[in-house]
Amino acid sequence: MAHAKNHDYHILNPSIWPFVGSVAAFVMLLGAVLWMHDMTAWLFWIGFVGVLYTMYAWWAEVVVESNVGDHTPVVRIGLRYGFILFITSEVMFFSAWFWSFIKHTMYPMATYTGTEYEAPYIHAVNAFHLPLINTLVLLLSGCAVTWAHHALVHGNVRKDLVQGLTIGIILGAFFTLLQGYEYYELLAHEGWEFGGDQYYSNFFMATGFHGMHVVIGTIFLLVCLLRATKGAFTEEKHVGFEAAAWYWHFVDVVWLFLFFVVYLWGAPVH
Repeated sequence: MAHAKNHDYHILNPSIWPFVGSVAAFVMLLGAVLWMHDMTAWLFWIGFVGVLYTMYAWWAEVVVESNVGDHTPVVRIGLRYGFILFITSEVMFFSAWFWSFIKHTMYPMATYTGTEYEAPYIHAVNAFHLPLINTLVLLLSGCAVTWAHHALVHGNVRKDLVQGLTIGIILGAFFTLLQGYEYYELLAHEGWEFGGDQYYSNFFMATGFHGMHVVIGTIFLLVCLLRATKGAFTEEKHVGFEAAAWYWHFVDVVWLFLFFVVYLWGAPVH
């Protein structure tokens, strides 16, 4: 009884992972800078592996805290608020790329000629080919995750939860394959190149970072699927799954903006 919890808060034990994660992130950043200056890349990969391991170990501790009852309703609210702030930071991140894409599409300033405006040449992409297919695939994946979430919240139907997550993961992986194929077509057959001009750079950075988020979100959902098969989530306690669902829907919304801004508005046929 001396160790019984008589409040709704959880006092964290000292952890080494914030320090390890900071060091790994710094090493990865330093390695990226050296790599971009045509130096060695091994420092970047060491830091990258360190960040991945920190994520695994730290989140594993959070899962253990949940299993032993440390995640009270107040703690779960705090976790949700924290993840909302993370999503907000991601919104700001993609807003910067949208701003850069729109600016360079309208007025690239490749050759500065005072106040004279030179219309940029737009390298058109057929929005109603692979981009439209990818849009449908990702939206269907979001629907599957929503189905899984609904099954968990309303009745804890474990079979529907697992099936919805499985379909969402398969469609997410399919989206990544289609995105990779589109890049291959643009680079190998359409003559596109990384860093060719502001339009190329913004296109690949915006869609490429989104693709990276799709890969991360797919892994996020896969972890939730593995936990769901072991009965980890309940009707009341499923913050981990909720965070994965929010992240996946954020990825969906960003892609819709990319489709309308980059593929439709930003690439008119000349």
